[in-house]
Amino acid sequence: MARSARALRPQPAPSRARALWLRARRFRAHRPKERSLRDAPGRPWLRALGLAAVAVLGGWLGLLVVGSVQPQTSVGPMETSLSLRPDLGGGTRIDVSPLGSLDLASHTAPLRLDVDVERLDPARSAALVEQPERFNRLGDEVARDVVAGTTELAVRSCVAVLAGATALGLVVYRRPRRALAAGGLALALLAASAVTAFATWNPKSVLEPKFSGLLTSAPSLVGNARSIVTEFDVYQQELARLVTNVTKLYDATSSLPAYRPDPGSIRVLHVSDIHLNPAAWHIVASLVEQYRIDVIIDSGDTMDHGSGAENAFLDPIRDLAAPYVWVRGNHDSRATQTYLERMANAHVLDEGRSVTVGGLHIAGTGDPQFTPDRSVVAQGDPAERMAGIRLASAIRDQARAGTPVDVAVAHNPVAARETDGTVPLALAGHVHRREVKVLEQGTRLKIEGSTGGGGLRAVQNDKPEKVRASVLYLDRTTKRLQAWDEITLGGLGLTTAEVSRHLPEENQPGARPSPAPSSAPSPMPSPPSAPPSGPPSAASRSPDP
Repeated sequence: MARSARALRPQPAPSRARALWLRARRFRAHRPKERSLRDAPGRPWLRALGLAAVAVLGGWLGLLVVGSVQPQTSVGPMETSLSLRPDLGGGTRIDVSPLGSLDLASHTAPLRLDVDVERLDPARSAALVEQPERFNRLGDEVARDVVAGTTELAVRSCVAVLAGATALGLVVYRRPRRALAAGGLALALLAASAVTAFATWNPKSVLEPKFSGLLTSAPSLVGNARSIVTEFDVYQQELARLVTNVTKLYDATSSLPAYRPDPGSIRVLHVSDIHLNPAAWHIVASLVEQYRIDVIIDSGDTMDHGSGAENAFLDPIRDLAAPYVWVRGNHDSRATQTYLERMANAHVLDEGRSVTVGGLHIAGTGDPQFTPDRSVVAQGDPAERMAGIRLASAIRDQARAGTPVDVAVAHNPVAARETDGTVPLALAGHVHRREVKVLEQGTRLKIEGSTGGGGLRAVQNDKPEKVRASVLYLDRTTKRLQAWDEITLGGLGLTTAEVSRHLPEENQPGARPSPAPSSAPSPMPSPPSAPPSGPPSAASRSPDP
C-alpha cells in the first residue's frame, strides 16, 4: 500500500539537461549499429583495401617528410642531395639551381629519384687543380661516393616509409598489430617499386633529357645530349670529310701561279698541341691520306694532364698510315712517353735522340718541365734554353759523325731557337699560334698552332679556337723546305676551312738564296723546275662544302 501510494504521488519534473540526456540515450539505444572497416568480418577484401590505403598514404607522407630534410652527399667535388619522391611516372630529375632542371626517363616505377646539385666544394675543387694526379683516382672516388649516397638514401627511405605507415596505422586503427601490418606492407611496396625500377632501368635515358627552366635553351646552344654523346663521331667524320673536300678543291686550283710540289717531295705533316681533342685524329688521318704524307711530326702537348687514364687517347696513332715522330710537351708526362714508346709506328725523341724516317733525319727533345704537376715549381725559360742547348750539342755531334740532322723538334720555341745554325729547319708548338721566321744563323723556325683547337676545354672561350696543322714539302735530295700548306679549320662545332700555300723567300721569283746554317752540310736548294709567276701563295676556302 505504501509503494502504491508513492507511485501515485506526483513526481517532480526532470531538469532540462537531464531531459536532453535521456533523449540522446534513447536515440542511441534504438539507432542501427554501424560496422567499421576493422569490424567487418564478412568483408576481408574491404579490410585489405583499407590497410593498403593506409600503407600507401602513410609511406607517401613519410617520404615527403624525410625528403624535405635532405642531407648533403659529396659526389667528387660536388655537393648534392638525393631523395625519393612518390611519382607514378618514375624517372630521375636533376635540379641545377638556379638554371633549372632536366628530367630523365631512367626507369618506370612509382618512385622518382631527385638529385639536387647544390654547389661545388671549393676545397675539393682546388685540390683537383693543385694536384692533377688526383684525376687518376677521381673516377673511383665518384663511384664510391655514389654507392655511399644511394645506400644512405635507401636506408633513409625505408625508415621513412615504415615510420610514416606505422604512425598513420596507429591513428586509424588504434591497434599496434594493425599499425605494424600497415608499416610492413608499405615497406614491401617500396621494395617492389625498387625492384621494378631496377628491372626497367634505362642508362641511355641520359641521351634524351627534357630540359626546364633556363636550361630549355641548352639544346639550341650546345646541342642536346644525343648529339653531344652519340653524334660526336659524326661531327669528327664530317670535319674530316671537310678537309678532304677542301684539299680536292685546292688540288683543282693549284694551277694558279704558285709553287707546285714535285711528286717526289717528302711530305711532312706538322701537328702540335692536340690537348685530348679526339676530333684531331680524324683530321690527321684525312690529311695523311689526301696529301700522301710520308711522316707525321708532333711537337707535343698531345695530352692535358698527362695522367695514366688519358693514355688510351693515343691508341689511334697505331692506325695512322704514316710514321709518327713525337716529342714530349709540358702537358705530357713521362708515363705518356713510355706508353708511346711501345707503339710500333711511333718514334719518341728526347735528349737529342735522332731517327731516320720517311727519308728525313730528325732529332728532338722533350720539354724539361711538366707543368700540370703543381708540386714542382716551374723553372721557366732557363730550363727550356738548357734543353735546347743540349739538343743543339747532340745535332753537332751527329754532323761531325757524318749523319747531319735535317729537322730539329722541340715543344717550346725557346728551346727550338737554341738550334739556330745547326739545322735547316726547326719545329715547335706550345704557344697555340703560327709563326714562321728565319733565325740569325739561317735556321728556319716554324711554330705550329693547336691541332686540337686548344682542346675540349677551349669551349670556355668566347669563340672556339681554330684547328691548325701544316703540310711541309721538302726536297728529297737536299732535304730543304720548298713550300708548305697551312690548313686551318673552324673550332669545335664549326665547319669552315682554309688551305693556304706559302713559299720560303729563297723559292719566290727573283729571290736570292739565303745563307745556309753553319753546320748544315747540304747545299741550298735550287728554285723550282717550273718557275712560278704571280703571287707567292694561293688560298682556297670552302665555308661549308
